[in-house]
Amino acid sequence: MIETPAREKARSVRWLVLDVDGVLTDGRLILDGGAGEWKAFDVRDGQRIQLAGREGIRTVFLTGRSSRVVERRAAELGVHRVFQGVHDKGAAMELFFREEGARPEETAYLGDDLVDLPALRRVGLAGAVGDAVPEVQAAADWVAAAPGGRGAVREFVEFILVAQGRWEGAVERYRR
Repeated sequence: MIETPAREKARSVRWLVLDVDGVLTDGRLILDGGAGEWKAFDVRDGQRIQLAGREGIRTVFLTGRSSRVVERRAAELGVHRVFQGVHDKGAAMELFFREEGARPEETAYLGDDLVDLPALRRVGLAGAVGDAVPEVQAAADWVAAAPGGRGAVREFVEFILVAQGRWEGAVERYRR
């Protein structure tokens, strides 16, 4: 396996911070005439979030919007922490590091749009979904082939676990 800077950075990851709209979803919002809001999540991304948790990687959602749908999905997946209504993702990352005692070099972030740039600059492993804006892709250490909401999170988790030498062990559980 060819060693790359991104693979080297992935070896240290213990925290996975994910944007929601455009990363865990395809970025579309479906609103009804009232207060209803719907989001579509890829079940395979969710499976990898759970797998990451079983492998000791804690997941955090960090989003600019606030939604009960996000709270529900986070609870279903065993997400460690959810930051919603965040207007400054750089400041939110600094708060996260202080409150959780996490180190930047142990943290990966996956984003898709300009608002994610401050967070991407603060972590050890910066990732972008396949349909992220060019500025985010340029700032990323790693870019998914898949777009947001369609398997990019799955790819990112698998990349991290492969780099850490834990992918085969994680998969072995399912071969029994």
